[in-house]
Amino acid sequence: MNNTNTLEKEHYFDWAATSPADADILQEAVNETLECWGNPSSSHNVGKKAKSLLDTARERAAKILNVKPETIYFTSGGTESDHIPLLAVMSKPAKGTVLVSSIEHPAIKEQADALKHCGWNVVSIPADKYGIITPEAVTSLLTNDTMLVCVMAVNNETGSIQPIYEIADAITNWSAGKRKPKFHVDCVQAAGKIPLNIGYKGIDSAAFSSHKICGPRGTGILYLRDVITPFLKGGGQEKGMRSGTENVLGAVAFSKCLERYYISEKNPDSMEKFTRQKAITENFVKQLSELKGCTIVPEGRLEKPDLYSPYVVQAAFAHIPGNVMLRALDSKGFYISTGSACSSKKASRPVLEAMHVDAALRETAVRFSFGPHTTEKAINELFEAVSEVDKTFNK
Repeated sequence: MNNTNTLEKEHYFDWAATSPADADILQEAVNETLECWGNPSSSHNVGKKAKSLLDTARERAAKILNVKPETIYFTSGGTESDHIPLLAVMSKPAKGTVLVSSIEHPAIKEQADALKHCGWNVVSIPADKYGIITPEAVTSLLTNDTMLVCVMAVNNETGSIQPIYEIADAITNWSAGKRKPKFHVDCVQAAGKIPLNIGYKGIDSAAFSSHKICGPRGTGILYLRDVITPFLKGGGQEKGMRSGTENVLGAVAFSKCLERYYISEKNPDSMEKFTRQKAITENFVKQLSELKGCTIVPEGRLEKPDLYSPYVVQAAFAHIPGNVMLRALDSKGFYISTGSACSSKKASRPVLEAMHVDAALRETAVRFSFGPHTTEKAINELFEAVSEVDKTFNK
């Protein structure tokens, strides 16, 4: 690797969009799949070797996620893993209600809008000023015809950690004696960033994406507590849940990335790194807040830092439109974003709008996101670069 690429990775602060892949893991996966190159669905010996490799990857992922292997399905990414439970409601004989948090990723929100056009009642769950979806907000909207509730684990723009376990309990308690709505959690920004327990009772499904934790693009995982009826049909791969020839290389690589980066109490080193990152990020947020013209978004992060992932920070800078800050830092060799990469071509900021963030702040807000290879030194250098740009516009 040349020095330019090394420096780019050191000063890359858009991990929430994608992560640089771990070369050793990709190489291992390539070597293993070159040896087992058959179609896992084929019944001959070459196919059986490939299936064995796929099954091993599934078992490895399940062990790390602390769930049963039969609940793990490999998909093409986080979007598809979100779509399968959402579209499954289409297989129901009667239309009903779907609750979707107002801060969801477009993978959920846009598909939910499509359901609305098909006659489903799609209701938005409001966020509070901290960017949090409270259990009370969810239960206040539950109705007897609610089929599905979608609340992400960590917001991709503000880093707000949602109380998914409390929400799961609230839905379960509300449903006592009657049919329980399914509860789906988008964990794309949470895996490898905060401790997770997707096997928690009351969580019915969860979505993961490989390229957010140093794995290859085009690979995801869907956790399903119980079998559902998929809306899309095909060749029946992944037990009929996700048809299409399996991406064995992606599955092998993703499972290895989970082993390396998933945060859990079973891995003390991962918890120690998480705690260390919290301290580094809290210091970064404090430094930013002291810059003239800077506003942390949401401002409540300063008083309640534990409500946020230490890997995502949103801040607004007076008199500096987000795209201007992005270009100014880019010219200095620092790489950030103005929000979700999936919405980067859109002028609106729906997550910030859902939090009732002032229009001026929305226009000037940018996102800094970190990953397991981001160093404290690099974050300090980022702050110095941001400080220089801020001083230019806010003297």
